[in-house]
Amino acid sequence: MKYCLYKKEKKEIVPVTGIEENKLAKVKLSEIFEKRQELRIPSRFIEDWKSVALFQTNGDITKANSILFPNEKSAFALNNTLNDLTAKEWLPETVTVFSQKGLGAGNKDAQIEKQHPAPFSFQDVGRLIQFYSKENDKVLDPFSGVASTAKACAFNNRVGYGIELNPKYYELAKKRIEIEVPSEQKGKGLQNLINGDSKEEIKKIKKDFFDFIVTSPPYWNILETIDHKGKERVNNDLDHKYSEDSKDFANIEDYTLFLETLSSFFNDCARILKKGKYMCVIVSDFRKKDKYYTFHADLANELEKKGNFVLKGVRILYQRHKAIYPYGYPFSFVPNMHHQNVLIFQNIKKK
Repeated sequence: MKYCLYKKEKKEIVPVTGIEENKLAKVKLSEIFEKRQELRIPSRFIEDWKSVALFQTNGDITKANSILFPNEKSAFALNNTLNDLTAKEWLPETVTVFSQKGLGAGNKDAQIEKQHPAPFSFQDVGRLIQFYSKENDKVLDPFSGVASTAKACAFNNRVGYGIELNPKYYELAKKRIEIEVPSEQKGKGLQNLINGDSKEEIKKIKKDFFDFIVTSPPYWNILETIDHKGKERVNNDLDHKYSEDSKDFANIEDYTLFLETLSSFFNDCARILKKGKYMCVIVSDFRKKDKYYTFHADLANELEKKGNFVLKGVRILYQRHKAIYPYGYPFSFVPNMHHQNVLIFQNIKKK
């Protein structure tokens, strides 16, 4: 007999053996399948529906509102409107520290991203996309660079939109999606890349269009400082700053003005993001000359003051593969910044 209803018993997920309960569960599963699009059930369950069972902690069929693959021992709640994760998959994504995952510098699919002075791992942004959106949701990266977010969207079947000011990186982004995303990946054709000024481009987008925004904006003009890492890029004939464009946020000279401009931009993004949905902004603190800037805290405070977003938490991304340089040696302490801060905001716009 195929059991159609499971419960939790002594921390284990076990079948409910009653014949009547399983008959009712089978009927309820058929009803759920008929409403699969309305309920937005993840495709992995639909594709193997014959293996799916109902789950309720106490085995109460009248209250069963979760489905599971019995051999995975973790259930997906049908009222989960945020993402497509089971409870077991959800839990580690609430831990405030996680480690960077990359392809490795020598990987053939890591060569385009190296041409950007501050690339972001598509696998790391992919984790955020998986948690804060569902399949076929629309995701925006307003500082797209070489399309790490769009690539992650392609592999996770999201409709990605990326805006990039620099024509060079825009062209590299298109090339990256074409080369690094296999043709059989159904999310490949869902990506939309735009070459333009984000401040102007978001005005063209209709209200409540996006389900999630994720980006890593410029960290002021710190790329102008030619440190050990910068010298390596110069010696290898690679870009060490984003652009010379006056519209580039990274070319704002005054830090206070930069914070005001960037926080105002993100506050304006509330219009195109659905209310209650999330925006993740990945930033790092930095040192410029003799001053240390707590950029993540400064940006979070300024953005909350604008009124459309509330900070829900911060996750630390440990960049364990970064090279270490002898900053300050042998006279003073100068940190090697080996983490980024993922600022997690929720859209609470009033209108």
